[in-house]
Amino acid sequence: MIFDLPLTGIFTAIIIIIFLAMAIRILREYQRGVVFTLGRFTGVKGPGLIILIPFIQQMVRVDLRTIVLDVPTQDVISHDNVSVHVNAVVYFRVLNSEKAIIQVENFYTATSQLAQTTLRSVLGGHELDEMLAERERLNTDIQEILDKQTDAWGIKISNVEIKHIDLDESMVRAIAKQAEAERERRAKVINAKGEVEASENILKAAQTLSQNDLGIQLRYLQTLSDISSDKTNTIVFPFSTELNNLLKGQK
Repeated sequence: MIFDLPLTGIFTAIIIIIFLAMAIRILREYQRGVVFTLGRFTGVKGPGLIILIPFIQQMVRVDLRTIVLDVPTQDVISHDNVSVHVNAVVYFRVLNSEKAIIQVENFYTATSQLAQTTLRSVLGGHELDEMLAERERLNTDIQEILDKQTDAWGIKISNVEIKHIDLDESMVRAIAKQAEAERERRAKVINAKGEVEASENILKAAQTLSQNDLGIQLRYLQTLSDISSDKTNTIVFPFSTELNNLLKGQK
């Protein structure tokens, strides 16, 4: 029985249990431990069973999985002085556990703050139309800038996605009017092109008819026939002797 053991034995057993609890660490496959001995970096360990010297060594856990960082909504003034609200999501992971712990105080917070300032800086250099139409290119630009600046922290920015670009209601109405004006402009251009093509075809037809007197007269008669389609109207028109002689000559 444990109560039969000497008091010193019980005390020794408790000390050993506490020592083992403080010395043994278990890291999962996606975790690494940055170990410091008396404050000095002495290596990265894991995954699996890790044994530390209590009070001498400390370990900081680092998660190597991809982290999804939701960038809060930012107020951005575009290059053409339009105020928009933009939010985004950043995907990153730690490649170098040592740098992520030693080179920056809190890599998650630092990456979040850097993402916010970069988002405002990049989008502020573009006009509203570019933000709406070239989102993929802007995502790539932001990702490259973030990846370059976080490389010293041992962090890899794998992807950046702009989720929403929200406009004020007045700006939405202005864009709608602009789109309507653009549609009207295109309609007028198409109509003008149609009139040009029609006039060219009429000119070609006139040139063809001018080469044949009988063709002109037949076109004249056809026009009169079209005008007289309404039987309530009576149309009187001259019949030239040239046309009479021409028709006789064709017999």
